[in-house]
Amino acid sequence: MTPPAILDVEASGFGRGSYPIEIGFVAPDGGLFCSLIKPLPEWQHWDDSAEALHGISRETLLQHGRAVEWVAAEINQRLAGQTVYCDAWAHDYPWLSRLFDVAGLVPRFKLADLRSLLSEDEAARWHDTLAEVREELRLQRHRASTDARVLQLTLLRVKQVLAH
Repeated sequence: MTPPAILDVEASGFGRGSYPIEIGFVAPDGGLFCSLIKPLPEWQHWDDSAEALHGISRETLLQHGRAVEWVAAEINQRLAGQTVYCDAWAHDYPWLSRLFDVAGLVPRFKLADLRSLLSEDEAARWHDTLAEVREELRLQRHRASTDARVLQLTLLRVKQVLAH
């Protein structure tokens, strides 16, 4: 199985007013892309519990984040024409929409729910397999591209185990 591209978004928090702060993806060939996003002045929502999870401070974003226009254009160039999957579509779609709206661009890729790739049996194995992959990789960072890679490896393992 050739794995699909998988995207993950880290955000300032959840709910109204939240915005994307980092976008990362893993391509079908395993190549990684990740970028911090510099918040716009009007993007003021910040949730300390979200920061505790992803470990990215607002100050880090202001110092090292890239312009929303650059991030949206780069993602468009790299993912054009593909169906890209995510595990939290209900959150990731609005955050991506916000990024692209502000950048004045239209996504040239389709964002779809990763669950649509899973059979019932595969979905039943998903969480245990995800935990196994995370344990094996012993990742120290909770970052967008790393999370996308974990999801892609989990998908491959779930499909491989059930293929035998």
